[in-house]
Amino acid sequence: MNTLDILHHLNDLLPLKERQNALAKEDAALHRSILRSFAEQGRPRLRLAKRGRAEIAAALQRLRNSDLVVLDGQGNIIGAYPFTLEETPHRLTVNGHRVHAMCALDALAVSPMFDCEVRIDSSCALSGQPIHIQQRDGILLHVEPAENLQLGIHWQSVATCAAHSLCREMVFLKDPDTAMAWQQAEPETRERVELRQAVQIAARFFTPLMQESTT
Repeated sequence: MNTLDILHHLNDLLPLKERQNALAKEDAALHRSILRSFAEQGRPRLRLAKRGRAEIAAALQRLRNSDLVVLDGQGNIIGAYPFTLEETPHRLTVNGHRVHAMCALDALAVSPMFDCEVRIDSSCALSGQPIHIQQRDGILLHVEPAENLQLGIHWQSVATCAAHSLCREMVFLKDPDTAMAWQQAEPETRERVELRQAVQIAARFFTPLMQESTT
């Protein structure tokens, strides 16, 4: 698929911006503040000055019902696409803080979303070889083992929470040969994408979440 086809398919499966636009203005602003706090502080921080705890808790439940955040059993935020506090293969260093991304595509989205420098430490899903990527404002500064590494997408229907279904199936692959071997295991449902194209897809899918709706 080309970039637009992949974006359309992603938005069909996980329409994050559409869901955000459907929220009340205050809930959408809360969602953006959660994302911003992950990027700035490595974890969600909520300011309660204008909204009480009960109101915030109700708003978080609405965000979870829209699959915009992931909550634990106590109602605490543990994830908001593209970030998660859960352990994943995709570790980020952002503004001096360590946090995880839900999947490989999510990891590539953080730098363009927040115009900042991000280090991604991950591994090839097939070989286990370490992968390191340095980005600034979405630009690739350094890639190991080489810039010909690829992103693999295993298309599938989304369960109640995409963080525990679709997001587990977007992975880094160390080179084109490895990516082809991974794809050929399930050719009808697996897609491989060059790294620079994957960065463009990630930016175009996630960056709108930080933009206030004008409607």
